[in-house]
Amino acid sequence: MNIKFDYNSPVIITYLVVSLIACFLNFITRGKSNKLFFTSYRSNIFNPLTYIRLFTHSIGHIDLSHLIHNFLFILLIGPMIEEKYGSINLIIMFLITSLVIGLYNTIFSNYSITGASGNVYMLITLSSFSNITDGKIPITLILILIFYILSEFRDRLIEGNKTTYHTGHLLGAVCGIAFGFYFLYFKTFPFIQYMIK
Repeated sequence: MNIKFDYNSPVIITYLVVSLIACFLNFITRGKSNKLFFTSYRSNIFNPLTYIRLFTHSIGHIDLSHLIHNFLFILLIGPMIEEKYGSINLIIMFLITSLVIGLYNTIFSNYSITGASGNVYMLITLSSFSNITDGKIPITLILILIFYILSEFRDRLIEGNKTTYHTGHLLGAVCGIAFGFYFLYFKTFPFIQYMIK
């Protein structure tokens, strides 16, 4: 039997590999690489890295456990999303989601954020749109939103969990909903069509 490995989801697998490299760098530099490249926080507006970190914070993770927790979801849901919407569209959705979370955090909070959880929540909500047909909203989407709200309410307000950036989760979920409705009417982002032409 001739068994071959299939690079079936290039964006998702590459995302994992790059995040693993960033996690390893964080380990050997004792957190310095994360602070420099893979954590978004309020910093000097004249520092070019401030703007790069608006995107790259979703690559870095605190440790391997943090990375594995996020990528269990990404590896489960991501390939389906990549197949349905295309690799380029998925890259753009990751970038937009990371930018939205990074900008909000930089402007409105004093948190330092790192990790792919915003993109995880984007994928979770977006995946519920894959079954929307003829204007019907699937019950799974409603259930996911209800469970999400209850989970965030419990973690933040009842249990007082301040180690998780709940706003990033919410913004990721909102991005997923926005992308879901967008792709109900359009096949791709307009600037991709322009590039192809």
